[in-house]
Amino acid sequence: MSALRRIGCSPDTSIKRTCKVTNPLPLFLFAGPRSTSSSKTMASIAVSVNGHDSEATYPESSEKQVPVVAAATGDHIVYPQGLKLALITVALCLAVFLVALDNTIIATAIPKITAQFNSLDDVGWYGSAYLLTTAAFQLPFGRFYAFLSVKLVFITAISIFELGSLICGVAPTSNALIVGRAIAGLGSAGIFTGSFIVVANTVPLAKRPMYTSMIASMWGIASVAGPLLGGVFTDKVTWRWCFYINLPIGGITLFVIAFFFKAPGAARSKEALPFWSRVMKLDPIGTILFVPAIICVLLALQWGGSTYAWNNARIIALFVLFCVLIVAFIGVQVWRQEDATVPPGIIKQRSVLFGGIFAFFLGSSFFIIVYYVPIWFQAIKGVSAVRSGVDNIPMVLSVVVGSLLAGAIVTAIGYYTPLMLASPMLMGIGAGLLSTFRATGTSHSHWIGYQVIFGLGVGFGMQQPVMAAQTVLDPADIPIGTTLLIFLQTIGGALFVSVAQNVFTNKLVEGLAGIPGIDPEIVVKTGATTLRDAVPAQYIPAVLQVYNRALVSAFYVSVAMGSLALVGALGMEWRSVKAHKAEM
Repeated sequence: MSALRRIGCSPDTSIKRTCKVTNPLPLFLFAGPRSTSSSKTMASIAVSVNGHDSEATYPESSEKQVPVVAAATGDHIVYPQGLKLALITVALCLAVFLVALDNTIIATAIPKITAQFNSLDDVGWYGSAYLLTTAAFQLPFGRFYAFLSVKLVFITAISIFELGSLICGVAPTSNALIVGRAIAGLGSAGIFTGSFIVVANTVPLAKRPMYTSMIASMWGIASVAGPLLGGVFTDKVTWRWCFYINLPIGGITLFVIAFFFKAPGAARSKEALPFWSRVMKLDPIGTILFVPAIICVLLALQWGGSTYAWNNARIIALFVLFCVLIVAFIGVQVWRQEDATVPPGIIKQRSVLFGGIFAFFLGSSFFIIVYYVPIWFQAIKGVSAVRSGVDNIPMVLSVVVGSLLAGAIVTAIGYYTPLMLASPMLMGIGAGLLSTFRATGTSHSHWIGYQVIFGLGVGFGMQQPVMAAQTVLDPADIPIGTTLLIFLQTIGGALFVSVAQNVFTNKLVEGLAGIPGIDPEIVVKTGATTLRDAVPAQYIPAVLQVYNRALVSAFYVSVAMGSLALVGALGMEWRSVKAHKAEM
């Protein structure tokens, strides 16, 4: 009902509701399951297409609810099917693969990059520059998708990412490479979220879980392919191909989206608005406050405990500035209400609120394991960085399989909440089992099986908050809700990897202090793969025991975060992607 009012319709008490839409939203968005009525009446929406009225009819409470008309531009346009749908799906999969590959492929290239540029001190910035712009601009991109053409914003995001990749590939200096990484991060902020928003404009809600799962699974595949491709490019050609590879992949996505995806236009009718009013709809004040706030907190976490001590004036100043800016941002959101970057009304929606809690803790638990399990392989098992990536494949593939299974299950039964309940249980059990790792005696069957349990838990839950948002929110709010949940998952990972890092470091220093003849600072600053070279042979067994206990302490943080995700799952509404009716 609220969606009808938003476009100027007057609902009446008759069986049919009719309204004129001069700049229509895709009609499947109007058919989202928000009505709590159990009646079997029919509703129709008359759409003005090039001056001609047409009508789409659907049952308000049908379990098999699929609208007849998906969009309206010229003639009736149903949801894309066959080859067109396949091409769009492949393009979106490539887009997510592109972003995920860029996150994983650079790791194996860093030694060659630092050797060529003599830039060992810049290593941290190759990842941080990317993360800063990605996290800082995710929420603003949600606003862009809500008020501008989905097609235009998505193409722009990919183009920015491609530009950043090109700059990285041709970079003559380390500083140029860092700038390229920052630009690529800006583009990636709109790609991952945009992929799910394009799906929301392409596939009916009842079928959407399977498609979102396929797209999300690309992250896992890229996590396996990235280190392997990076090693091949670095050893056989040049590290620059780690960035050049993005250009043809992104080019395919740009071509398909430009010519096959029929954009619904702006998410809200705004052709009559003056230019300045359109700008204000994007919440520039909120963006000006939010972007530096996120940059401040991420810089503090990046530098704290490594470049500078936690009590250093720079770190304290960054945290204080973050608090001031984020409080001001929250104030602006309350003041601007529906015109805010994150409208308070969206956060108050039960499934979005608890879905956000779930996404935050899932991201926190997952990224800790992703970061520290390879370190365990390198430091404790003594394998190379590339080999640790291979040993990490069981978890990555389990995430992919779990995500695809979850999509199939939700498509079949309609409900995503059961999977959200199962996810933190499996994650908590899996992370708990990983915390039983020992410096000696941990067999292949243990470290493979434990990763599989944890990975399935992540795969079951990863996309469900987004699916919930697309089920319960008004159509015009779907881009913002989707972006918010993905942002919370990202920022949760960024924050708690730093928390786990401090737990690990403190436990390591504390344990090393009890070993005579060992300088804790040397061990802390030594990379996991060179640990055995930095420690005298007679001390290696004792150091490995301490190192293992420190890593296990980091795993405990993941156990806690994964278990806390259950709080979010328990608070979710029981909604079906197949029906209007909300079951509480």
